[in-house]
Amino acid sequence: MENTKTLGTSENAETQSDDKNKKSLMDFLTNTDTNVSQVERVVSGVVGGGLMAYGLRRRDTAGVVIAALGGMLGLRSATGHCQVYDAVGYSTADETANKPTRIHVQRSVTINKSQSELYSFWRNFENLPQFMNHLESVQVTGEKTSHWKVKAPLGYSVEWDAEVTSDVENERIGWKSAEISEIPNSGTVEFRPTTNRGTEVRVTLTYEPPAGKLGALIAKLFGEEPSQQVAEDLRRFKSLMEAGLIMKTEGQPSGREKIKADSKNDNITASAKTANA
Repeated sequence: MENTKTLGTSENAETQSDDKNKKSLMDFLTNTDTNVSQVERVVSGVVGGGLMAYGLRRRDTAGVVIAALGGMLGLRSATGHCQVYDAVGYSTADETANKPTRIHVQRSVTINKSQSELYSFWRNFENLPQFMNHLESVQVTGEKTSHWKVKAPLGYSVEWDAEVTSDVENERIGWKSAEISEIPNSGTVEFRPTTNRGTEVRVTLTYEPPAGKLGALIAKLFGEEPSQQVAEDLRRFKSLMEAGLIMKTEGQPSGREKIKADSKNDNITASAKTANA
């Protein structure tokens, strides 16, 4: 009788323990003490899934780490709770209580060309995709307005309208995005003569990444964070303006190859004209 009673008590204890564990898990998953905004939760879910898929495809140590990070972001999305935010006493759940995160970038390069040449090329915004890899297109829509489409992480794209806010010939171009924009941004590009031969091109950019600091971190992880972009774009701009070509990068056709092809076609045309004459 005592053994039966003891067995029954043990089974009850195990059942209660299982119920307690299940309750704890449910409490964790349905935690209403959220400190992550809805926008961040959506971004965390999308990016987390992408990171997990990418990490699992790699099948190496780095892939495991990336997949684990994706899982953490997925959990962050599901629960709306961030332990890091807890530790520093921060919350984005009340989106009206937190100012947008603003990122400031400044980069410069010296190019062996005159201010007027560099200004004229840049001022025609439709030229910019030639050396800005993240730009899909720029369409001039008015004397001071244009429509921009850029590549975003994970194969997405972002579009906005922009307007010129300042324009000093051969010296400075300033712009800002329209009031309603997916990524509010503004900036300037300045063309400054140097003591030696050439012109310093300085770009200053301010923008608000989607989902605040999380968006900036994820973009940086995928190598598409604006400070990286601006530095690489200026390097390509220098190459294009000084040598008439852009050095080949992986997965892209070489500017040198394009120029050679054009030259070859010109020679063929010239030969044909000579023969006809």
